[in-house]
Amino acid sequence: MSQGSKIECVVVETGPKPAACVVWLHGLGADGYDFVPIVKELEQMGLPDTRFVFPHAPKIPVSINGGYVMRAWYDIKNVDLQRQEDEGGIRQSEAMIGQLIEDQIALGFSPGKIVLAGFSQGGAIAYQLGLRTSHKLAGLIALSTYLPCENTLDSELNPANLAIPVLAAHGEQDNIVLMERGEKAVKLLQSKGMNVQWHTYPMAHSVCGEEVVEIANFLKRIL
Repeated sequence: MSQGSKIECVVVETGPKPAACVVWLHGLGADGYDFVPIVKELEQMGLPDTRFVFPHAPKIPVSINGGYVMRAWYDIKNVDLQRQEDEGGIRQSEAMIGQLIEDQIALGFSPGKIVLAGFSQGGAIAYQLGLRTSHKLAGLIALSTYLPCENTLDSELNPANLAIPVLAAHGEQDNIVLMERGEKAVKLLQSKGMNVQWHTYPMAHSVCGEEVVEIANFLKRIL
């Protein structure tokens, strides 16, 4: 657990002196262990020594699942995702992960060596924080996700973050977060001049091997 952020995390370091850090947020109902296996794959592709931080989302009732309590970064009330947004929950997680980023900076990682990544709900929080934080991070990875709190982005966007690279990827058969949602986010960010790579794959709401290769290439390039 990080003392500053008060959030439980799984931490994996690929070498004794990691010079870069990736904070990776899981999707709805999963936990921090969900993406731990990807570290070995990325390491085998020549990623430099890196610290991976996989936080666990808090357990909350999720409306769309009948109020069932599960790990979630915010509540989901509508299959449309962008209707009836749980803005309060989104902003709570934004603040929580923002503190986690501060913890990594306090450990000696410069913001320019920190990547914020996320899948699905985690990707939404990565977008939410990564575009608004006062720190100019190394980059964002947004997998099978969409842009939350879209109506406040213009007023809250940190202009410095328009210069950071973004990798966005989505499954063409995704019926949880429709690919159109992911594409809409990418087009909006590109219209603001952001450097966004957009990749689609013949898969559902998941991650595939080809995508992992793209993530490795992206991380090697920006770190």
